Amino acid sequence: MNTTPRVNQQPHSSPHNTQGAPLAHQKHVSSTSRHKHRDGGRGGNGGHRGRKPMQTRMNRQPENLDKKSPLIPPPAPGVLRVVPLGGTEEIGKNMTVLEYGDEIIVIDAGFQFSEAETPGIDYILPDVTYLKERKAKVKALFITHGHYDHIGAIPYIIEDMGNPPIYSREFGSMIIQKRQMEFPDVAPIDMHTIRGTETIKIGQHFSITFFPISHAIPDSMGLLIETPVGTVAFVEDVRVDHIDGKPTDKEKEHYAFFKDKNIVLFTLDSTSVEKPGFSLPESKALGTIDTILKDVPGRLIIGTFASQVERVIQIINIAQKYNKMIAVDGRSMKTNLEIVKLLKLVKFDNIIPIEEIDKYPANKIVILATGAQGEEYSVFDRIANKTHKYITLAKSDTVIFSSSVIPGNERSITKLKDSLYRQEAHIITYTDSAVHASGHGNRDELGWIHQQIKYRYFMPLHGHHFMLRIHAELAETLGTPKENIVIPDNGSIIEISEQGTKINVRKEKAPSGSIMVDGFSIGEHQKVVIRDRQTLAEDGIFVIVVSVNPRTGKLRKSPDIISRGFVYLKEQQELIAGARTLVTKTVEKTTHGMQPINFDIVKTVVTDDVRRFLFQKTGKSPIVIPVVIGV
Repeated sequence: MNTTPRVNQQPHSSPHNTQGAPLAHQKHVSSTSRHKHRDGGRGGNGGHRGRKPMQTRMNRQPENLDKKSPLIPPPAPGVLRVVPLGGTEEIGKNMTVLEYGDEIIVIDAGFQFSEAETPGIDYILPDVTYLKERKAKVKALFITHGHYDHIGAIPYIIEDMGNPPIYSREFGSMIIQKRQMEFPDVAPIDMHTIRGTETIKIGQHFSITFFPISHAIPDSMGLLIETPVGTVAFVEDVRVDHIDGKPTDKEKEHYAFFKDKNIVLFTLDSTSVEKPGFSLPESKALGTIDTILKDVPGRLIIGTFASQVERVIQIINIAQKYNKMIAVDGRSMKTNLEIVKLLKLVKFDNIIPIEEIDKYPANKIVILATGAQGEEYSVFDRIANKTHKYITLAKSDTVIFSSSVIPGNERSITKLKDSLYRQEAHIITYTDSAVHASGHGNRDELGWIHQQIKYRYFMPLHGHHFMLRIHAELAETLGTPKENIVIPDNGSIIEISEQGTKINVRKEKAPSGSIMVDGFSIGEHQKVVIRDRQTLAEDGIFVIVVSVNPRTGKLRKSPDIISRGFVYLKEQQELIAGARTLVTKTVEKTTHGMQPINFDIVKTVVTDDVRRFLFQKTGKSPIVIPVVIGV
């Protein structure tokens, strides 16, 4: 007797109409565990559409560990190699390698949030095969700031990098260490905290000086990296604090640092380069929130990204000024606030547990919450669905969405706003009032930064390819020769040589695929799983169970059919009857004269015939799985 693998079979109670039976491999995440973690915001440790809980155990797939990169010779003597492993074809998974001789340093190790094209995936990591094959050379990992698109990959890849020392300023350092506690199976990290603008020497070839930059989270920093071929200036996520388009004195002071320096390679954030002018300054957004908070007649509920730590701190300060109490809800925001408290960045005199908000007059309560992107089970989702344990909206309440719309989240945010408006709360968003400022500078801000730094070569980073190209055009309009601009892809190998007077891009590329975190599994091969998930979502599944007499090749009985997400079987009896007839004829025709019966051939023929039949009848292509059993 020969049978198909059991993994393809599904439990079913009725052999002919199993529309309601559960799928055998359907993933289940309890609502409790999901809403504990799905909150927060962009770039931070918060939620995103479809996000699942942080994983604390990892089961690396052996096939990925065996992956080999194409033959790439080591850098020639006198050559500095720069390899972006992520962040140049997407928003997220920022990671760049600098290599000279037998030494490597790495800047940032972020992940990318899952998108509509990667259903069910938790996070997407940069491919670190290049580093894994050279782990003995990796001397240090530098983190520019504590957002997850710059630190999120650390627990997953740090051992593949040889567990090098990690350097970051205090806030980023504390976020990294706090998150590392969620991964007890990972070896302890070697964390070093940068206190100011000190210079440290790494190996024989690298000397790094740190300088402050403006972003949405405390302790963001840029890197000035001295190498044997010249100095590399690394500026990741950045904005320019300004007043009506004029940078503040503090900003001018930051970049005065570059006055007498000649930079061989300059890299810069490209996220908002397509937006003209200067972005709304944070001070103006806070001024608007200040006015609203002061005069609001009832409770004020503010939804913002947990990663907007600077704003959260200032909102707490504003509430104190007007003697109002602050309640915070949302796991990621609470986590960041714990670090804020440890660093004594704000007084906590007016912060109360969410359970106590009803003990105070409504106009004395300000609630900071995550979930303004409409994430399922987030704080705002529960408020909108009237399932939040402590918050029920009243007509006198005012809700501020102090966040922009992340592309792809439009539908979930619209649904969220619909639900909130039905409760007659007063809603304020960044489209009708200045209540949100981006952490990424617009085109003129980036142009101003370009003008503060005298550099020879420019390489835009952090953004989709079109963003990098727009940024390159900006650099060209500001006087950078076109031949001095490199627009990299993930895995591009850029080499600077001849004392910093020559730059070229090698024809070889470092491995740069996307590594998926999917539950407890990590691997590039999750792409196969994603493809099946996409097909299942679009066209469903069609399972045929056939019992065959192995001596005669005849069917023991009419085929059983199981379907999910394809058609409503009760209303498609003619289709099902046609499919059964087709399967019977196909099996018996294929097995005619075949002894012994080759069940693999039978399954292949049945799959092809049924798939063709279903497409002709419905215009849809479900996954077809034949289960052929010799009985």
